[in-house]
Amino acid sequence: MFFIRQIQEKDNSAIAAIIRKVSQEFGLAAESGFAVADPILDNLSQVYANQNSHYWVIEDENGQIFGGGGISPLKGDATLLEIQKMYFLPELRGHGFAQKILEQCFTFAKTQQFQACYLETTQSLWQAVKLYEKLGFEHLVSPRGNTGHSQACEIWMLKRL
Repeated sequence: MFFIRQIQEKDNSAIAAIIRKVSQEFGLAAESGFAVADPILDNLSQVYANQNSHYWVIEDENGQIFGGGGISPLKGDATLLEIQKMYFLPELRGHGFAQKILEQCFTFAKTQQFQACYLETTQSLWQAVKLYEKLGFEHLVSPRGNTGHSQACEIWMLKRL
């Protein structure tokens, strides 16, 4: 059995390790500009404690973390919240947790009075792209804001809430 809860400081190393492992699995190299290179990776609980930010982890009954995802203001465009750092270990995939995290992101964004959510991804994460499309994200022709990943991520998407 798995549970979704807000990230805590004790989760920082586990979720950072998951992001690094999954990034390696899908060939998302740090030197290519993907999120795995972010200097904040080891301190996500502090980062997502900021205003208009939230991060959820998924753990089992033993407290082991299996993945997570978050939302935070888009750098360079304060009118949008960005879906960020959604990574799941293989054991968790295919059980609807990505959709549950995204739905929590949408609810959070609405309560913060935002009108849309943005994300950047890459074709190697094609399963995620299909989910984003299913949930109403539309493809954009160019990136928004200044994520620092736009050169690595060739897919930019927006969902109006």
